[in-house]
Amino acid sequence: MSSEVDGNALGGDLAEIFAVDLTGAAVTCGGCKTVSAVAALLVWGPAPGLVARCPECEDVVLRLVRAPGQAWLDLRGAVSVRIPLPAPE
Repeated sequence: MSSEVDGNALGGDLAEIFAVDLTGAAVTCGGCKTVSAVAALLVWGPAPGLVARCPECEDVVLRLVRAPGQAWLDLRGAVSVRIPLPAPE
């Protein structure tokens, strides 16, 4: 049985794919247009993957499925993802 946790559960998996921590990224829900930090998404999982829902309308915003040596990231439920980047040196 799956249990709900917050978007911080995506942090480790996304860190292996992206060079920055995405839990602080702002994602815009495709359903209700609410802007939330990835860490604020409602995440269900772990099997067969992680499903993150909007905390406002509960539409699916992203899906992440992992297998040895690869990952599938489905962002079709997000209008945009704004990723904070470190300041250039």
